[in-house]
Amino acid sequence: MTGTGSPAARVLAGLDRTRPWQEDFYRHLHQHPELSHQEHDTAAQVADRLKGFGYQVHEGIGGTGVVGVLENGKGPTVLLRADMDALPVREETGLAYASTVTARDQDSAEVPVMHACGHDVHVTCLLGAAALLAGAPHDWQGRVVALFQPAEELGDGARTMLEDRLADVVGAVDVAFGQHVLPMPAGVVGTRPGSTLSAADSMRITVHGRGAHGSMPQASVDPVVLAAMIVIRLQTVVAREIAPTDPAVLTVGSIQAGTKSNVIDDHAVLQLNVRSYDEQTRGTILDAVERIVNAESQASASPREPQFELFDRFPPTQRSRHHHARPSGVRRLLRRPRPRPTAADRQRGLQRHPRGARRALHVLGHRWDRPGQLPSGGRSRTRLPGHPGQPLPRLRPRSPADPRHRHPGHGLGRPCLAGLTDPLHDLR
Repeated sequence: MTGTGSPAARVLAGLDRTRPWQEDFYRHLHQHPELSHQEHDTAAQVADRLKGFGYQVHEGIGGTGVVGVLENGKGPTVLLRADMDALPVREETGLAYASTVTARDQDSAEVPVMHACGHDVHVTCLLGAAALLAGAPHDWQGRVVALFQPAEELGDGARTMLEDRLADVVGAVDVAFGQHVLPMPAGVVGTRPGSTLSAADSMRITVHGRGAHGSMPQASVDPVVLAAMIVIRLQTVVAREIAPTDPAVLTVGSIQAGTKSNVIDDHAVLQLNVRSYDEQTRGTILDAVERIVNAESQASASPREPQFELFDRFPPTQRSRHHHARPSGVRRLLRRPRPRPTAADRQRGLQRHPRGARRALHVLGHRWDRPGQLPSGGRSRTRLPGHPGQPLPRLRPRSPADPRHRHPGHGLGRPCLAGLTDPLHDLR
């Protein structure tokens, strides 16, 4: 070890060198977003940066996934993870670096594309942390794995990487860190033991009736009425079958039936989404949904059994409870922000890791409207509609190198340094 101050402080002394290129890199990513499994340009730029920092780079894992490995003597292996894909959202910020990109989605439909969930921030922060660590090899020991995951928004990016040699490339991991921007005041880092982000399960339900003309409802089994009764009954699942101390959400987001006002169709399709934080609650809700749909179908004399299809499933993101020490140097740490019903595809690899890597998620504030003000109870006072935690299309997305972020790159840099240098984390 050389220089003065803590190892973390010496590594972070390089922040002034990373800030200029982080700003440019972020703006480029934001202006050129790519949909899930189409992150080719993003992956190429990430790989080029990592190679320039001296990392051993593995490309094309799970399609467009990138992994950089930096060996620096004996010590723990710390994995840092970021997601790269964007969403089919039209940007309306009017910024000079706003996205005007369109692309073909999974169904070959042309859609607008925007980094509306902060993945451009995640990638920029992780590259900043990778650069800082590579630039200060005398101040830490061990092995750093920088993992850039595709297709988080579809929920299958982690799985595709796991099925494509990821374990062989990464090897045994002692601790893994992820992060996500959320609507908290800028400059605040939030963390909590246990559940941080929820599990998510989407379900497509088809219920069957008997079609008829609208003037002859007595000849029908009306699937619209059946669907309506199901929606009403489903409102009791969380309210009456889940303990008030167990957070959960059940939302019916779509009902489709028929095409004309005077024709009763023969089926209806409902799509719903469930958010939960543990497997018991998750199972209780999904079982209740099937029970209610089957019972209402029987009550309506449905001529056929309903069909159920689960899709877009995400496991809960859970921080190891014993890995909750304050990373050295972090001054504004919100210890227990409320768990959020936001889901992410970042837990799968750790659940299946043979050594059961300790894991932690940090959330970063990105709101500028109330600078310096901590949200009451870890909750934003401003209700933001739309995709949870996103820089919404009518809000101004900020760079992680914006001057109002006191220390760009701290999001993943400080936790990683804690894992590599801080005895509080007990990794050696």
